[in-house]
Amino acid sequence: MDETQSDAAARQVAGSASAAKPEPSSHPPLNKWQTFWRGVLHIDAAKIDPWIALRNMIGVAAPLIVGLAIGMPLGGLAVASGALNVSYSDGHDPYGQRAKRMLAASVLCSLGIMAGGLAGHHNFAAILLASIWAFGAGMAVALGATGESLGVISLVVLIIYSAQALTPSRALQAGGLAFAGGLIQMLLSLALWPVRTFEPERRALANLYITLAQAAASPAALMKAPPPAEASTQAQEALAARTSDDSIERERFTLLLSQAERMRLRLFTLGRLLRRMRREKFGFASAEMVETFLEAVAHAMAAIADSLTRGVALEINESSLQEMRHATDALREKSDSAERTFLAAVVRDARYQMDALAGQIRAALQLAADVSPWGSQATRARDQARPWRMRFSSTLARITANFSLQSAVCRHAVRLAVGVAIAEAISRNLETPRAYWLPMTTILVLKPEFTVTFTRGLLRIVGTITGLLLATVMFHFLPPGAGLEVFVIAALVFLLRCVGPANYGIFAIAVSALVVLLVTFTGVSPKEVILARGINTGTGGILALAIYAVWPTWERTQIGEMGARLIDAYVSYFSAVIDELNRSDGDMSVARLDKCRLAARLARTNAVASVERMRAEPGTRAEEIALLTAMLASSHRFAYALMSIEAGILPSSRPPIRPEFRTFAVDVLVTLKGIATLLRREQPAVQKWPDLREDHRCLIENPAGIGEQYALVNVEADRMANSLNTLREQAEQWRKPTDAH
Repeated sequence: MDETQSDAAARQVAGSASAAKPEPSSHPPLNKWQTFWRGVLHIDAAKIDPWIALRNMIGVAAPLIVGLAIGMPLGGLAVASGALNVSYSDGHDPYGQRAKRMLAASVLCSLGIMAGGLAGHHNFAAILLASIWAFGAGMAVALGATGESLGVISLVVLIIYSAQALTPSRALQAGGLAFAGGLIQMLLSLALWPVRTFEPERRALANLYITLAQAAASPAALMKAPPPAEASTQAQEALAARTSDDSIERERFTLLLSQAERMRLRLFTLGRLLRRMRREKFGFASAEMVETFLEAVAHAMAAIADSLTRGVALEINESSLQEMRHATDALREKSDSAERTFLAAVVRDARYQMDALAGQIRAALQLAADVSPWGSQATRARDQARPWRMRFSSTLARITANFSLQSAVCRHAVRLAVGVAIAEAISRNLETPRAYWLPMTTILVLKPEFTVTFTRGLLRIVGTITGLLLATVMFHFLPPGAGLEVFVIAALVFLLRCVGPANYGIFAIAVSALVVLLVTFTGVSPKEVILARGINTGTGGILALAIYAVWPTWERTQIGEMGARLIDAYVSYFSAVIDELNRSDGDMSVARLDKCRLAARLARTNAVASVERMRAEPGTRAEEIALLTAMLASSHRFAYALMSIEAGILPSSRPPIRPEFRTFAVDVLVTLKGIATLLRREQPAVQKWPDLREDHRCLIENPAGIGEQYALVNVEADRMANSLNTLREQAEQWRKPTDAH
């Protein structure tokens, strides 16, 4: 892979790496059903977390113990139930984010309890309220895993309490006790996790950058061997543990890893080119320029590593960046004046590599500054300063963008609302006790992804039956007593929160036995609970599978098109911004910009959701998801740069656009369209990619570009060039499996 079409040396390196691939395994590939069952039975060890499970267990068991001690077991049970509901929102993210999420879970669950208890007196009102709440829970998927979790758990609580038909005072009391339980769980979460967020990722990435810095500082060693790959592997493994994290911080760490990987290739190629220069009679002067450049690169990489290690604002000597620029300019003058000789070709290739590496260094410096606590606060402040519709992480904008049947999120919301309405109507016409388990199971099984829905339906039914059998055995052999029941409840909560996230079957077993124990804690016969639970869970699971069977899709067949549509949307948005910059009257077509930005946001949400659905499908390899996630991160970086230009330039009085920027804009559009072609795996692809790095160099060297109005354009154009070149390389890698056949 390469950042410029003329980079023959990098292609030779890529060819060598391809030739070194191991022979394919002699074992026959698994068929679709074998892969499916392997996914069903797989336990993801990375999701096993005893520390979270321990504090969640304490949060549930403590209210039960206190309730028994003061003679109010039902009050203790209400508080414990609230703590259990909020425990699903626990995690290892920053204190502020975690507190907001768990507080939101406490509030939503309390509101669900009160609203459900009040609506339970009227069947039609209860069904209508549940359907509306279900649609909102489905739309919350647009906000990522956190939004989906909050929507589902609050909907489940609403369904449960709508079967109780509480008086206003009882509904208020139940909501208050559940809110207290949620607060207890939140306080335990904030008190028992003193380790800084992203600490393993910081250490791993810092080690990678210091390894690259050492390689750049030793040109003699670099000419003999590429930078070692162990540090890169460790960084990839560290980030792999957060695959479900959709935060902007995690995305920036992914981009830092992506830039480091590209830098590693550049350093390897520069080492080979440096060795060739040293072999030529007149190549020593050029080699010294490259070595000066590498020394400055080493200083910059060391500064990045130091910032990541200490978690502080990035401090770098500007002289390093100036040395990189001066060395590149000196080599450019030499290559421009050189004749058509072997040495001249090597020098030109080295200059291309140095231009690319300098751009990657600038991108990594900005990312390292952004992931520091100061940088994160500054980013949030800049984002909040914009109108809500132009905020990159705006909750309202993301929800609004998905109010369309073209959105996978909206389709899931409609499907969930219809499913809940049907399940609620059926449950309210059944004479079996605790029929609310039917719609509750439908909610828990029905997901945006076909495979997850099918897998969860199967595991929910089988796991429920197994859990009920386990509860039957426990009640048959264990001696009666509230104290022993509390101990068993605590053990099941620990199992549920420790191993449950690693395998849904284990989760279903634990939660089924746990629910039976919690209900019998109120004095209800366990035999009655077990039978009703089994019947309603089976019915709800089958209903969810039937609802989704109406519209099944395999995401792997859609993922390329989803990515291409995202790029198409960015083409339209970029074109609209450029058209506005070219307007001489200074007015703005706000409606067109809003429409294009909204379409881009919708396409981005659909692409992210598509990757998440593909992640859950059988046969999906971890490398595929890692590549797709990196592509999304690169595309988001381009979009953020584009919105920065719109927010910072368009509302102000603007000077005429420079010819260099027009050239850059044309090449950006060509690159975007070429990437869309790659993602669709169509022929022909772009035969010669535009040199965005050279375009950017011409842009910043224009004397008119030193004005304040142009400073933002220069910075964001640099970010665009880096993100699009990264995305192009990733798209080429994505296309390779098809081209190989």
